[in-house]
Amino acid sequence: MGAYRTQMNRAAELIRRASRATGLADLGEDSFREGLERLIRALDTEARLSAQGAAALDGQIVHFLSQRLQVEDWYRRHPEIDEEQIVAPLIGLGLPRTGSTALGCLLGEDPAVRVLRTWEASTPCPPPEKATEHSDPRIEATRESLARRARSFPRMQAMYPSSATSPTECHGLQALDFKTHLFQALAQVPSYSQWLNTEADLVPTYRYVKRVLKLLQWRCPPKRWRLKNPSNIVFIDALDRVFPDARFWMTHRDVAAVIPSSADLYCELARPFSNDIDRGYLGKLNADTWELGMRRLIAMRDAGNEHRFFDIHFTPFQKDSLGAIQRLYDFIGEELTREARLRMERWRAATPREKHGEHRYDAADFGLSTQGLRERFRFYSERFGVAIPAE
Repeated sequence: MGAYRTQMNRAAELIRRASRATGLADLGEDSFREGLERLIRALDTEARLSAQGAAALDGQIVHFLSQRLQVEDWYRRHPEIDEEQIVAPLIGLGLPRTGSTALGCLLGEDPAVRVLRTWEASTPCPPPEKATEHSDPRIEATRESLARRARSFPRMQAMYPSSATSPTECHGLQALDFKTHLFQALAQVPSYSQWLNTEADLVPTYRYVKRVLKLLQWRCPPKRWRLKNPSNIVFIDALDRVFPDARFWMTHRDVAAVIPSSADLYCELARPFSNDIDRGYLGKLNADTWELGMRRLIAMRDAGNEHRFFDIHFTPFQKDSLGAIQRLYDFIGEELTREARLRMERWRAATPREKHGEHRYDAADFGLSTQGLRERFRFYSERFGVAIPAE
């Protein structure tokens, strides 16, 4: 009971810090509290953080709380925001490290669609305005932040290339409800991960994601959303409840190239916060997480939802990206305009694969093996006809 009170006290103090920073007090519904308290408990007792890392993660929690306070304040002052509609979003799913980042960026080049941009995902308030969406000061602030990251952690450029204005995943919006894989990527928090992946209710989380999307499109159309987050496969049933009219694209790749790469990304993300990283734990966490997600995703597809999915395989997509996108547009019944195609072609030419170098990793460093992964995920590769490279 004493430890529980300590976490409640820690949570209350971080909430007070966010309230002092914003001058606001209303955090809306309480759906975020369990995740916040479980996260703090895991950070304090399991994560093996450095003093600097602990302070930095506390700062991130305060940031997310501050953003939630501001979201609720905008809704309080402008209740008409809730009348906005999020209609039939196209959502990218699949395992991580399967080419989904490039595909998401290409889709975002269509001027007729809306994507979640890096600068607005991290700081959605104040909501962007159409007249200033390309000159918003948060863009330059995000550029500077990404430049600092690139200088301090140059491998990140090859592992997860991004820019201030490129599409990003919705982890930051999920973090406003404190249920997201972002935290298990930043720190070793096994109890939080176990709860998140097997027990937590993500329906309120996706409702909050929708709440923020409404805010973002309110003064800054268009309103045809293109979203992407591999982690959604773990919580696919909750996602489907909140976005029942969504359609999905799903990228595929040999798991022997996927799981170790994802574990290495987690390792790189956690490195600023801890000097004691257990690579074996990260390998197991990723293998367990993505197997669970893929089994849930296949079950959802097999339960009468196959018609909502469009599959894209890694190697054919690398060879003919625009061909794959044209087929995707045909699938959703929308026109790939000449302007959109030209913009996509320019992005592809300016952003070749491995522009920032090759991402190198060793599966054995994470207690993983090529043969073991392929056998464990045979249910996936056979279900979707995933090509296994010749040895």
